[in-house]
Amino acid sequence: MSKKPVVSIIMGSDSDMEVMREAGKTLDKFGIPCEIKILSAHRSPDMTSGFAKSARKKGIKVIIAGAGGAAHLAGIVAAHTTLPVIGVPMEGKLNGLDSLLSTVQMPSGVPVATVAVGKAGAVNAAILAAEMISLFDKKVEARLESHKKELAESIKEKNKKIKK
Repeated sequence: MSKKPVVSIIMGSDSDMEVMREAGKTLDKFGIPCEIKILSAHRSPDMTSGFAKSARKKGIKVIIAGAGGAAHLAGIVAAHTTLPVIGVPMEGKLNGLDSLLSTVQMPSGVPVATVAVGKAGAVNAAILAAEMISLFDKKVEARLESHKKELAESIKEKNKKIKK
């Protein structure tokens, strides 16, 4: 029996799946169950607002939203929920700059945490979600501590290779 998802990964289009799948893989590494959905601020606004309004009742703790172009998805979702929303800007016509600016420039009172453009952003969004969840889940906290140690060890190994 699979565990109930606590993180929702949403994206505006299936063309974002390759990038947003990285968030799911990272959450798996930390043992955090998630769900992945396609929702659109423009093409399915009622479905999107309904999702945002009901997410907390369904046990979701954090929402990761990937969107390109106008990148309204994270903002629309944040407007309809009190859950933390993390925006992942997608690479688009302007190498993701358009999406980055649209995601980061939220008006006062409707926050969206914004990470890097593309795959690095999807991975960091998952790690940020894990950090939020670690506030009430000791197992996730331990996995994050292990992750940080692995990062430090990888740097030590790279320095050993440089010296050779």
